[in-house]
Amino acid sequence: MGYNNIQAECVMNDVKLECVLEEKNLGVIISDDLKSKKQCSEAEIKANRMLGMIKRNFADRSKETIMSLYETGQTTSRTL
Repeated sequence: MGYNNIQAECVMNDVKLECVLEEKNLGVIISDDLKSKKQCSEAEIKANRMLGMIKRNFADRSKETIMSLYETGQTTSRTL
């Protein structure tokens, strides 16, 4: 029993709660140690994927064009 005891069981309304290492809620990843490494890693992968798509599909790679496409892609992906 106690904070550091990984074998401790939690019960709520006579129902044993399941232990999980991480949970995603409203797009935010919460880990058991409350560190944001997984959240940052997922954001980096998503950003690199978007930039790779822009690089493969558009010939004009000026800063203004890339920023405009990236911002448009970010708002579009949120509405899907």
